[in-house]
Amino acid sequence: MINYKSLDTYDYHLPEELIAQTPLDKRDESRLLVFDRKTKETYHRHFKDITDFLRKGDVLVVNNTRVLPARLLAKKSTGALVEILLLKRINMTDWEVLLKPGKRVKIGNILTINDELKCELLEIKDDGNRIVRFYFKGVFEEILNRVGSMPLPHYIHEKLKDKERYQTVYNKVLGSAAAPTAGLHFTDELLQKIRDMGVEILELTLDVGLGTFRPCKEKNITKHIMHSEHYSLSQEVADKINKAKRENRRVIAVGTTSVRTLEAVAQKGVPLVADEGETDIFIYPPYDFKVVDALITNFHLPKSTLIMLVSAFAGYENTIDIYETAVENQYRFFSFGDAMFII
Repeated sequence: MINYKSLDTYDYHLPEELIAQTPLDKRDESRLLVFDRKTKETYHRHFKDITDFLRKGDVLVVNNTRVLPARLLAKKSTGALVEILLLKRINMTDWEVLLKPGKRVKIGNILTINDELKCELLEIKDDGNRIVRFYFKGVFEEILNRVGSMPLPHYIHEKLKDKERYQTVYNKVLGSAAAPTAGLHFTDELLQKIRDMGVEILELTLDVGLGTFRPCKEKNITKHIMHSEHYSLSQEVADKINKAKRENRRVIAVGTTSVRTLEAVAQKGVPLVADEGETDIFIYPPYDFKVVDALITNFHLPKSTLIMLVSAFAGYENTIDIYETAVENQYRFFSFGDAMFII
Protein backbone atom coordinates (compact mmCIF):
# COMPACT_ATOMS: atom_id res chain seq x y z
CA MET A 1 0.00 0.00 0.00
CA ILE A 2 1.51 3.32 -1.10
CA ASN A 3 1.50 6.03 1.54
CA TYR A 4 0.89 9.16 -0.53
CA LYS A 5 1.29 11.37 2.54
CA SER A 6 4.85 10.19 3.28
CA LEU A 7 7.69 12.41 2.07
CA ASP A 8 9.95 9.40 1.44
CA THR A 9 7.44 8.13 -1.12
CA TYR A 10 8.58 10.88 -3.51
CA ASP A 11 12.31 10.19 -3.32
CA TYR A 12 14.40 8.80 -6.18
CA HIS A 13 18.10 8.38 -6.95
CA LEU A 14 19.61 10.99 -9.26
CA PRO A 15 23.29 10.96 -10.23
CA GLU A 16 24.65 14.49 -9.83
CA GLU A 17 26.09 14.51 -13.36
CA LEU A 18 22.54 14.44 -14.78
CA ILE A 19 21.71 17.88 -13.32
CA ALA A 20 21.91 20.22 -16.31
CA GLN A 21 24.19 23.19 -15.62
CA THR A 22 23.70 25.14 -18.85
CA PRO A 23 20.99 25.43 -21.49
CA LEU A 24 21.49 23.71 -24.85
CA ASP A 25 22.52 25.85 -27.82
CA LYS A 26 19.09 25.30 -29.40
CA ARG A 27 16.05 25.32 -27.13
CA ASP A 28 14.01 22.70 -28.99
CA GLU A 29 16.93 20.24 -29.32
CA SER A 30 16.35 19.11 -25.73
CA ARG A 31 15.11 15.55 -25.34
CA LEU A 32 11.45 14.72 -24.80
CA LEU A 33 10.07 11.69 -22.99
CA VAL A 34 6.43 11.12 -23.93
CA PHE A 35 4.27 8.94 -21.69
CA ASP A 36 0.79 7.79 -22.70
CA ARG A 37 -1.32 7.18 -19.58
CA LYS A 38 -3.82 4.97 -21.40
CA THR A 39 -1.45 2.62 -23.24
CA LYS A 40 1.45 2.97 -20.73
CA GLU A 41 3.77 3.42 -23.72
CA THR A 42 6.88 5.57 -23.52
CA TYR A 43 8.49 7.38 -26.48
CA HIS A 44 11.93 8.99 -26.61
CA ARG A 45 12.13 11.98 -28.95
CA HIS A 46 13.43 15.55 -29.12
CA PHE A 47 11.31 18.49 -28.06
CA LYS A 48 10.85 19.75 -31.62
CA ASP A 49 9.05 16.43 -32.32
CA ILE A 50 6.26 17.35 -29.89
CA THR A 51 4.13 18.16 -32.95
CA ASP A 52 3.87 14.39 -33.53
CA PHE A 53 1.85 14.16 -30.32
CA LEU A 54 -0.30 17.27 -30.74
CA ARG A 55 -3.48 17.42 -32.79
CA LYS A 56 -5.78 19.98 -34.32
CA GLY A 57 -8.13 21.46 -31.71
CA ASP A 58 -5.72 21.09 -28.79
CA VAL A 59 -5.34 24.07 -26.46
CA LEU A 60 -1.83 24.80 -25.18
CA VAL A 61 -1.81 26.98 -22.04
CA VAL A 62 1.46 28.81 -21.31
CA ASN A 63 2.64 31.04 -18.46
CA ASN A 64 3.76 34.39 -19.92
CA THR A 65 5.60 35.60 -16.82
CA ARG A 66 9.03 37.22 -17.14
CA VAL A 67 11.81 36.56 -14.63
CA LEU A 68 13.23 39.51 -12.74
CA PRO A 69 17.03 39.83 -12.62
CA ALA A 70 16.30 39.56 -8.92
CA ARG A 71 19.74 39.01 -7.39
CA LEU A 72 21.48 42.20 -6.26
CA LEU A 73 24.82 42.73 -4.52
CA ALA A 74 24.88 45.56 -1.99
CA LYS A 75 27.21 47.06 0.60
CA LYS A 76 26.55 48.09 4.17
CA SER A 77 28.05 51.34 5.48
CA THR A 78 30.83 49.18 6.93
CA GLY A 79 31.71 47.89 3.46
CA ALA A 80 30.39 44.38 4.21
CA LEU A 81 28.70 42.71 1.22
CA VAL A 82 25.04 41.63 1.39
CA GLU A 83 23.11 39.69 -1.26
CA ILE A 84 19.55 40.83 -1.88
CA LEU A 85 17.08 38.45 -3.50
CA LEU A 86 13.80 40.03 -4.62
CA LEU A 87 10.80 37.81 -3.83
CA LYS A 88 7.61 39.84 -4.11
CA ARG A 89 6.71 43.42 -4.94
CA ILE A 90 4.51 45.14 -2.36
CA ASN A 91 4.18 48.58 -3.98
CA MET A 92 6.25 50.91 -6.16
CA THR A 93 9.13 51.11 -3.66
CA ASP A 94 8.76 48.24 -1.15
CA TRP A 95 9.69 44.59 -1.71
CA GLU A 96 9.74 41.36 0.23
CA VAL A 97 13.30 40.01 -0.04
CA LEU A 98 15.82 37.52 1.26
CA LEU A 99 19.07 38.95 2.64
CA LYS A 100 22.30 36.94 2.90
CA PRO A 101 23.69 37.23 5.52
CA GLY A 102 20.48 38.58 6.99
CA LYS A 103 21.22 38.60 10.71
CA ARG A 104 23.82 41.33 10.40
CA VAL A 105 21.44 43.80 8.76
CA LYS A 106 19.37 45.73 11.31
CA ILE A 107 16.13 47.67 10.82
CA GLY A 108 17.01 51.11 9.49
CA ASN A 109 20.28 50.00 7.88
CA ILE A 110 20.89 51.36 4.38
CA LEU A 111 22.27 49.00 1.73
CA THR A 112 23.91 50.57 -1.34
CA ILE A 113 23.77 48.73 -4.67
CA ASN A 114 25.21 51.59 -6.76
CA ASP A 115 24.86 55.36 -7.22
CA GLU A 116 21.34 54.87 -8.62
CA LEU A 117 19.94 52.33 -6.22
CA LYS A 118 19.81 51.93 -2.42
CA CYS A 119 17.44 50.24 0.01
CA GLU A 120 16.52 50.43 3.68
CA LEU A 121 15.47 47.51 5.87
CA LEU A 122 11.98 48.23 7.20
CA GLU A 123 10.81 44.96 8.74
CA ILE A 124 11.87 41.41 9.61
CA LYS A 125 9.07 38.89 9.06
CA ASP A 126 8.37 35.80 11.15
CA ASP A 127 9.43 33.52 8.30
CA GLY A 128 12.84 35.21 8.04
CA ASN A 129 12.05 37.22 4.92
CA ARG A 130 12.62 40.98 5.04
CA ILE A 131 10.72 44.03 3.82
CA VAL A 132 12.93 46.71 2.26
CA ARG A 133 12.26 50.11 0.67
CA PHE A 134 14.21 51.04 -2.44
CA TYR A 135 15.40 54.56 -3.21
CA PHE A 136 16.33 55.17 -6.84
CA LYS A 137 16.78 57.78 -9.54
CA GLY A 138 14.99 56.87 -12.76
CA VAL A 139 12.95 53.79 -13.69
CA PHE A 140 13.37 50.93 -11.20
CA GLU A 141 12.95 48.16 -13.79
CA GLU A 142 15.58 49.69 -16.09
CA ILE A 143 18.08 49.99 -13.25
CA LEU A 144 17.32 46.42 -12.13
CA ASN A 145 17.92 45.14 -15.65
CA ARG A 146 21.37 46.75 -15.64
CA VAL A 147 22.59 45.79 -12.17
CA GLY A 148 20.65 42.64 -11.30
CA SER A 149 21.55 39.06 -12.19
CA MET A 150 19.33 36.04 -12.72
CA PRO A 151 18.40 34.15 -9.53
CA LEU A 152 19.44 30.73 -10.79
CA PRO A 153 18.52 27.74 -8.59
CA HIS A 154 21.04 26.52 -5.99
CA TYR A 155 21.83 23.38 -8.00
CA ILE A 156 23.15 25.38 -10.98
CA HIS A 157 26.80 26.30 -10.47
CA GLU A 158 27.71 27.51 -13.96
CA LYS A 159 27.35 31.20 -14.81
CA LEU A 160 24.59 31.98 -17.31
CA LYS A 161 26.11 33.68 -20.36
CA ASP A 162 22.84 34.99 -21.79
CA LYS A 163 20.10 36.22 -19.39
CA GLU A 164 17.42 35.56 -22.02
CA ARG A 165 18.05 31.82 -21.87
CA TYR A 166 16.34 31.82 -18.46
CA GLN A 167 13.29 33.40 -20.10
CA THR A 168 10.64 31.84 -22.33
CA VAL A 169 10.37 33.31 -25.84
CA TYR A 170 6.77 34.36 -25.02
CA ASN A 171 7.49 36.16 -21.74
CA LYS A 172 5.57 39.41 -21.23
CA VAL A 173 4.66 40.14 -17.60
CA LEU A 174 7.60 40.98 -15.32
CA GLY A 175 7.29 39.51 -11.85
CA SER A 176 8.86 36.07 -11.30
CA ALA A 177 11.85 35.11 -9.18
CA ALA A 178 12.24 31.86 -11.14
CA ALA A 179 11.47 30.71 -14.68
CA PRO A 180 8.52 28.53 -15.67
CA THR A 181 11.07 26.08 -17.03
CA ALA A 182 8.82 23.81 -19.10
CA GLY A 183 8.38 26.74 -21.48
CA LEU A 184 12.11 27.20 -22.07
CA HIS A 185 12.08 24.49 -24.77
CA PHE A 186 9.83 26.40 -27.17
CA THR A 187 11.17 28.52 -30.03
CA ASP A 188 9.18 31.07 -32.03
CA GLU A 189 9.43 28.77 -35.05
CA LEU A 190 8.11 25.75 -33.14
CA LEU A 191 5.22 27.77 -31.72
CA GLN A 192 4.28 28.92 -35.23
CA LYS A 193 4.41 25.33 -36.48
CA ILE A 194 2.10 24.34 -33.63
CA ARG A 195 -0.34 27.14 -34.48
CA ASP A 196 -0.29 26.11 -38.14
CA MET A 197 -1.45 22.64 -37.03
CA GLY A 198 -4.63 24.18 -35.64
CA VAL A 199 -3.51 24.17 -32.00
CA GLU A 200 -4.64 27.19 -29.98
CA ILE A 201 -2.02 28.80 -27.72
CA LEU A 202 -3.42 30.67 -24.72
CA GLU A 203 -1.64 32.71 -22.04
CA LEU A 204 -2.07 33.13 -18.31
CA THR A 205 0.27 34.59 -15.70
CA LEU A 206 1.66 33.12 -12.52
CA ASP A 207 4.58 34.86 -10.83
CA VAL A 208 6.90 32.00 -9.92
CA GLY A 209 8.41 32.39 -6.46
CA LEU A 210 11.62 30.90 -5.10
CA GLY A 211 9.38 28.72 -2.94
CA THR A 212 9.11 26.49 -6.00
CA PHE A 213 12.65 25.26 -5.12
CA ARG A 214 11.97 24.96 -1.40
CA PRO A 215 12.20 21.30 -0.40
CA CYS A 216 9.37 19.72 1.50
CA LYS A 217 10.78 18.76 4.92
CA GLU A 218 7.62 17.48 6.60
CA LYS A 219 7.58 13.68 6.87
CA ASN A 220 3.80 13.96 6.52
CA ILE A 221 3.53 16.13 3.41
CA THR A 222 0.04 17.35 4.33
CA LYS A 223 1.71 19.47 7.04
CA HIS A 224 3.88 21.29 4.46
CA ILE A 225 3.07 24.99 4.22
CA MET A 226 2.87 25.78 0.51
CA HIS A 227 4.26 29.06 -0.79
CA SER A 228 1.80 31.58 -2.22
CA GLU A 229 2.08 33.00 -5.75
CA HIS A 230 0.17 35.68 -7.64
CA TYR A 231 -1.80 34.61 -10.73
CA SER A 232 -4.07 36.12 -13.35
CA LEU A 233 -6.48 34.52 -15.83
CA SER A 234 -8.44 36.66 -18.29
CA GLN A 235 -12.09 36.11 -19.23
CA GLU A 236 -11.11 35.64 -22.88
CA VAL A 237 -8.79 32.77 -21.99
CA ALA A 238 -11.31 31.31 -19.55
CA ASP A 239 -13.99 31.33 -22.27
CA LYS A 240 -11.71 29.58 -24.78
CA ILE A 241 -10.76 26.90 -22.26
CA ASN A 242 -14.42 26.36 -21.34
CA LYS A 243 -15.28 25.98 -25.03
CA ALA A 244 -12.50 23.42 -25.50
CA LYS A 245 -13.75 21.42 -22.50
CA ARG A 246 -17.33 21.45 -23.84
CA GLU A 247 -16.06 20.16 -27.18
CA ASN A 248 -13.87 17.48 -25.57
CA ARG A 249 -10.67 19.06 -26.90
CA ARG A 250 -7.50 18.61 -24.85
CA VAL A 251 -6.30 21.36 -22.54
CA ILE A 252 -2.51 20.94 -22.31
CA ALA A 253 -0.72 22.79 -19.52
CA VAL A 254 2.83 23.92 -20.21
CA GLY A 255 4.46 23.56 -16.82
CA THR A 256 3.33 23.03 -13.25
CA THR A 257 2.73 26.79 -12.90
CA SER A 258 0.03 26.65 -15.58
CA VAL A 259 -1.47 23.60 -13.86
CA ARG A 260 -1.56 25.34 -10.48
CA THR A 261 -3.23 28.42 -11.96
CA LEU A 262 -5.89 26.51 -13.89
CA GLU A 263 -6.71 24.17 -11.03
CA ALA A 264 -6.72 27.01 -8.47
CA VAL A 265 -9.28 28.90 -10.55
CA ALA A 266 -11.27 25.69 -11.11
CA GLN A 267 -11.55 25.16 -7.35
CA LYS A 268 -13.80 28.23 -7.31
CA GLY A 269 -16.07 26.65 -9.90
CA VAL A 270 -16.28 25.23 -13.41
CA PRO A 271 -16.82 26.65 -16.06
CA LEU A 272 -13.88 28.96 -15.38
CA VAL A 273 -14.32 32.70 -14.96
CA ALA A 274 -11.71 35.48 -15.03
CA ASP A 275 -9.73 35.54 -11.80
CA GLU A 276 -6.73 37.17 -10.18
CA GLY A 277 -5.24 36.65 -6.76
CA GLU A 278 -2.86 34.55 -4.68
CA THR A 279 -2.79 30.76 -4.69
CA ASP A 280 -1.12 28.30 -2.35
CA ILE A 281 -2.72 25.26 -3.98
CA PHE A 282 -0.84 22.05 -3.12
CA ILE A 283 -1.52 19.17 -5.51
CA TYR A 284 -0.52 15.63 -4.52
CA PRO A 285 -2.11 12.16 -4.96
CA PRO A 286 -4.97 11.56 -5.05
CA TYR A 287 -6.28 14.64 -6.85
CA ASP A 288 -9.17 15.11 -9.28
CA PHE A 289 -7.98 17.39 -12.09
CA LYS A 290 -10.83 19.58 -13.28
CA VAL A 291 -9.22 21.31 -16.28
CA VAL A 292 -5.86 19.87 -17.32
CA ASP A 293 -5.88 16.92 -19.76
CA ALA A 294 -2.15 16.71 -20.61
CA LEU A 295 1.05 18.12 -19.15
CA ILE A 296 4.41 19.30 -20.48
CA THR A 297 6.96 19.57 -17.68
CA ASN A 298 10.64 19.15 -16.79
CA PHE A 299 12.12 16.57 -14.43
CA HIS A 300 11.88 17.79 -10.85
CA LEU A 301 13.83 17.46 -7.60
CA PRO A 302 13.32 14.44 -5.34
CA LYS A 303 10.83 15.06 -2.51
CA SER A 304 9.68 18.32 -4.14
CA THR A 305 6.08 19.52 -4.32
CA LEU A 306 6.50 19.49 -8.12
CA ILE A 307 7.14 15.74 -8.34
CA MET A 308 4.11 15.32 -6.06
CA LEU A 309 2.00 17.27 -8.57
CA VAL A 310 3.29 15.13 -11.45
CA SER A 311 2.55 12.00 -9.41
CA ALA A 312 -1.03 13.18 -8.95
CA PHE A 313 -1.39 13.70 -12.70
CA ALA A 314 0.45 10.72 -14.18
CA GLY A 315 -0.15 8.31 -11.32
CA TYR A 316 2.49 7.70 -8.67
CA GLU A 317 3.84 4.38 -9.94
CA ASN A 318 3.93 5.68 -13.52
CA THR A 319 5.86 8.75 -12.37
CA ILE A 320 8.51 6.73 -10.55
CA ASP A 321 8.85 4.48 -13.63
CA ILE A 322 9.23 7.56 -15.85
CA TYR A 323 11.95 9.01 -13.61
CA GLU A 324 13.85 5.72 -13.43
CA THR A 325 13.65 5.43 -17.22
CA ALA A 326 14.91 8.99 -17.60
CA VAL A 327 17.89 8.28 -15.32
CA GLU A 328 18.70 5.05 -17.19
CA ASN A 329 18.58 6.93 -20.51
CA GLN A 330 20.75 9.79 -19.25
CA TYR A 331 18.15 12.54 -19.58
CA ARG A 332 19.19 15.97 -18.28
CA PHE A 333 17.32 17.07 -15.13
CA PHE A 334 15.86 20.23 -13.57
CA SER A 335 15.66 23.81 -14.89
CA PHE A 336 17.94 23.57 -17.95
CA GLY A 337 17.21 19.87 -18.45
CA ASP A 338 15.00 17.84 -20.74
CA ALA A 339 11.21 17.60 -20.78
CA MET A 340 8.39 15.09 -20.56
CA PHE A 341 4.95 15.17 -22.14
CA ILE A 342 2.29 13.24 -20.25
CA ILE A 343 -0.74 12.56 -22.44
